[in-house]
Amino acid sequence: MNLILLDQAEPSSAQTVLCDPAQIQHIRQVLQLGVGDHLKVGQKHGNIGTAVISEMRSDQIILTDMVLTTAPPAKLNLTVILALPRPKVLRRLIMDMTAIGVRDIVLVNSYRTDKSYWQSPMLTRLDEFVHEGLQQGMDTVPPNIYLKKRFKPFVEDELSLWAQAQQAVVAHPYAATSFSDWSDRNGLPQILCIGAEGGWIEYEIELLHNNGCHSVNLGDRILRTEAAVNALCGRYF
Repeated sequence: MNLILLDQAEPSSAQTVLCDPAQIQHIRQVLQLGVGDHLKVGQKHGNIGTAVISEMRSDQIILTDMVLTTAPPAKLNLTVILALPRPKVLRRLIMDMTAIGVRDIVLVNSYRTDKSYWQSPMLTRLDEFVHEGLQQGMDTVPPNIYLKKRFKPFVEDELSLWAQAQQAVVAHPYAATSFSDWSDRNGLPQILCIGAEGGWIEYEIELLHNNGCHSVNLGDRILRTEAAVNALCGRYF
C-alpha cells in the first residue's frame, strides 16, 4: 500500500476522516506514522498529493491540509482478455493488473474455466481487489472490467471488431513465433489473450485466429497464468 486512496467524491482540504480498518492498520503498523506526519494520498478518479495526520484514534484517522496536485500515472494502452481463473488466483491477478496500469480487463469463459468460478463470491469483490491494486501502484483511476460468460459470441461479435483497429495476440506455448520476435516486427500489441491454467484448447485458438489474433509463445518455458500475465504486461514499461 504505497498510497492511501480516498473514496470521497470531493475530499475536503480542511478535514478528511479515514475509517477503513486496513488503511488505519497500515498507517499505524507499517508506515508507523503519527500526528503531524505527512501521508501520500489520492482521490479516486482524481489527483495524487499529500495530507497531514491531525488526529489518530483507534477507529479513525483525521487528515488535514490536503494538497492534490499530481495527475495519476497514464494507463497502458492495453486490454487483457483473461480466461476466468481460479478464485484465489483472480484476486492476485486483478490486483497485479491494476497496479501495473492495464486499461481494460475482460474476464471470459473458456473450456477449462470451471462453471463454479462464475458463482464465486470473489467476483462480487472485484472493486475491493482493484482498490488494493490502485494503492499498490500509486494510481487513482480503476481499470475497466468486463465479464463475458459466452466465449464464442464475445470473440466473433466484439473482439473481431477490436482486432480490426488494434494488434491482438493470444499466448499459446506451442506457437511458432515468440512474443519478443512478433513485437519486434509489429510493435507491442494492444490486446493480449491469456488462458487459464491449462491454456486454451485448439478450438479456442482457432476461433481467436479467425477473428484477428496472432499466436505467440513466451519461450521454452510453460508458465502459470499469473507468471504469464506479469511477464507479458511487464514488457510495456
